[in-house]
Amino acid sequence: MQPLAIIVMSMLMSITYGIAHDQITARLCLEYFTVFHPQVFPGPVEDPTVIALVWGVLATWWVGLILGAGLAIAARAGSKPKRTVGELAKPVATLMLAAAAAAVAAGMVGHFAARLGWVYVAGIWAERIPAEQHIWFLTDLWAHNASYAVGFLGGLLLMRRVWRSRDPHSQSGNTAHNEL
Repeated sequence: MQPLAIIVMSMLMSITYGIAHDQITARLCLEYFTVFHPQVFPGPVEDPTVIALVWGVLATWWVGLILGAGLAIAARAGSKPKRTVGELAKPVATLMLAAAAAAVAAGMVGHFAARLGWVYVAGIWAERIPAEQHIWFLTDLWAHNASYAVGFLGGLLLMRRVWRSRDPHSQSGNTAHNEL
């Protein structure tokens, strides 16, 4: 039951993060979702709250599934002392906060780089996205890419950390149950 609980916890945290993230970025540049992403609604929808709720789930449930499956294996596989979902909640929440911090930082960098003309929207996207939204589109793009990068790399590091924390012979000094 613990492996499933770890997966569900990771999915719920990822979806919660995705919805919160998209509530902000949908208000910066709605075209990031309505033009740059595939159409997911049967008709035109312009409400940023609805768009952010839907995309927040669609874009992150699978990330949480992958993270949760990896953590469930790292925490429960083999004969080493097992980790519980309760022990993993704080490290997963910390990963989400790191992704949020990276999104803010990268969004700011992308925004100022676009304002200075160092980066710009090109090709078909330059035609489809209104010119007055280009800077905000790039702000969103940089923020989203940073979230995925930190989530992916941080998730791998967290899985490794959880696996290694289960080794009773590690060099951390706590032979019963190493800290995460």
